[in-house]
Amino acid sequence: MECVQKTLKNFLSAALMPVGSTMYVWGGGWNETNTGAGKDAMTVGVSPKWQEFFRCQTSKYDFKNYLYYRECGLDCSGYVGWVMYNYLTSVNIQCSSGGYVFKAGTQAKMFADMGLGSFTKNTDVKDFLPGDIMSSSNHVYIVIGRCADGSVVLLHSSPPGVQLCGTYSESGDKFSDAVYLSRSYMNAYYNEWYEKFGYCMRDTSYLTEYSQFRWDFNNFDLISDPDGLLYMSPAEVLSVLFN
Repeated sequence: MECVQKTLKNFLSAALMPVGSTMYVWGGGWNETNTGAGKDAMTVGVSPKWQEFFRCQTSKYDFKNYLYYRECGLDCSGYVGWVMYNYLTSVNIQCSSGGYVFKAGTQAKMFADMGLGSFTKNTDVKDFLPGDIMSSSNHVYIVIGRCADGSVVLLHSSPPGVQLCGTYSESGDKFSDAVYLSRSYMNAYYNEWYEKFGYCMRDTSYLTEYSQFRWDFNNFDLISDPDGLLYMSPAEVLSVLFN
């Protein structure tokens, strides 16, 4: 997909493109030397090989059996790097290395260092807004929004693959608003995936252990929010994205 407008909606729409049809593959999105983005993470649009590989899998899929099957899917930082490439290429912003795949623990800081927005370490994170990229030592995800119970709806590549998930509530309730929303949308729009891999829960570590990259919404040459997604609930954001 090539975004024609520099908007938060188009960034999140790009992030949705591999959802429900792309498996988690260790090394997916990386180059052969594991030093940066590979060809797949510097390609506009979804690779048809990802869906072909997904269609061959059963509910017993184990990513450990497919380590470094790079062309078959994406790992967490490969996915975020692919999303950034698809969005930023469309707004004529290029990384000097050509891609945006970095180690999960450094990805949020790297994007801020590129001048794309701000960085907040995990101990200082106070809120979650649509489009935030959350980075820990071993994982990275994209925020759709935070629900009234403190749970977060998110997009990420985590075994078994690229999907919408919801965290537990801030108080630790597993059956949170975010879990309900993510299950509802995965079932309604990605039913083949949901029938195989229905698990959409993530624990409260996603709320406390991740540092944050936030886009610079004052730079309209980079990103804008004419749809008002920043002020919407996750349910409202999803409604706009799937309308």
